[in-house]
Amino acid sequence: MRRKRPALVCAGVALLSACAGLSGSPASSETPTLAAAEATAALEMCCGDSAIGVGLRIAADYKEPSITARRFTHAQFWLAVEPMAEYARFNVQTVGQSSQGRALRTITVGRGPTRVLLWSQMHGDESTATMAMADLVRWFANTRAEDRDDALRERLLSQLTIVLLPMLNPDGAELFVRESAVGVDINRDARRLATPEARALKSVRDRLQPQFGFNLHDQNPRTRAGPNGPQAAIALLAPPYDSTRGYNAVRERARLLAATLAKSFLTELPGRVSRYDDAFNPRAFGDLMQQWGTSTVLIESGALAADPQKQRLRSLHVAALLSAFDALATGAYQGASPVLYEQLPYNVSGASDLLILGGQLVLPNTPPTRVDLALLFDDAVAKVGARVREVGDLSDAVAIDTLQAEGLYLHVDPASLTRVGLAGMLTVGAPVTLFVRRGASANSALVQTITGAAASDGR
Repeated sequence: MRRKRPALVCAGVALLSACAGLSGSPASSETPTLAAAEATAALEMCCGDSAIGVGLRIAADYKEPSITARRFTHAQFWLAVEPMAEYARFNVQTVGQSSQGRALRTITVGRGPTRVLLWSQMHGDESTATMAMADLVRWFANTRAEDRDDALRERLLSQLTIVLLPMLNPDGAELFVRESAVGVDINRDARRLATPEARALKSVRDRLQPQFGFNLHDQNPRTRAGPNGPQAAIALLAPPYDSTRGYNAVRERARLLAATLAKSFLTELPGRVSRYDDAFNPRAFGDLMQQWGTSTVLIESGALAADPQKQRLRSLHVAALLSAFDALATGAYQGASPVLYEQLPYNVSGASDLLILGGQLVLPNTPPTRVDLALLFDDAVAKVGARVREVGDLSDAVAIDTLQAEGLYLHVDPASLTRVGLAGMLTVGAPVTLFVRRGASANSALVQTITGAAASDGR
């Protein structure tokens, strides 16, 4: 019989943080803190698995197979998740209805003294964390004998009460749009509580009185980690509780938890984790959750190359959340260094999706002209739907991706040229398909095609 792995310590950035010798605020009496020496010895027993590696392995093993793309409906999500939750006898509770009458439900797992609230997809087109929630429910519901993660699972269930409120904006998710059915940004309705979705979230918080909250979003994929940094894959924020941006005990706990998450994400995404702007917004849920006494962390999913459906980011969410849960269960988050969070570069926006430098633009009845082209995609994650953003000398422009086209010719599909005014003009803002060729002739060798579908190697 194969010996069972010591799952007690294989997962959790709590262990990773302690092993790295992080220092920070002294531990409080709320939860016991795992000693660094114990954590170090425990981690060494993990048969070579890293802390985040265990979480990624769990994410792969327990990925909900019916959800494979980032666009799915309220009905599809609950068709997948509800049977698992009911089988495991989790507490599934209807806590409200959306504007169009779709049920808003929570899933509660665990019986511990530390209460944790997570909510996702309050913007209907931000589904990465909702996918991760499906995978977490699948893992928590596992009843296989001799599972290598039994000790971790039992620790979380015994120390935490975790309440998931997935897909807070099911009406927006139906059309994959940001706002609710009445056009309101639910994350700007924390003060007025005009929408039923906002009222449901507030009522859950007031009833549960969670010590910790996770506000889960997707951010603009054109965001970079710092002015000269790469595309940001993850952004974190311990929101302020007022306009002074100061730190009370509630926000300080959130900062330590954000530092714990930063350590976890940076292990797999070096240089691609950033910090969201911390200007106080009196209408936003994260800020007011902090004000109401729940130590809240914002997690924003950006984008990664070759991850058009955000499946890698989905797995990283599962791994990082499990690490954070374990840090809360053991109290090890209290030993995290705030510097890990404070040193994250701020989000920087404004980049184009694709910058084409130095090519010769070929248009009908016009001599080839040396220009740079900046393109935006209608779907910047999947790189679908190219449009012209700017044409000219763009050598100082910033983009997520760059194509060096010196010595090449950019042939524009005639269908992309305006028929309004002078025929054959390339119009800023218009959809565009480009054929990158070796010469000025339309019969010259094709190097690459950039279309409304994607940029791909030419054949």
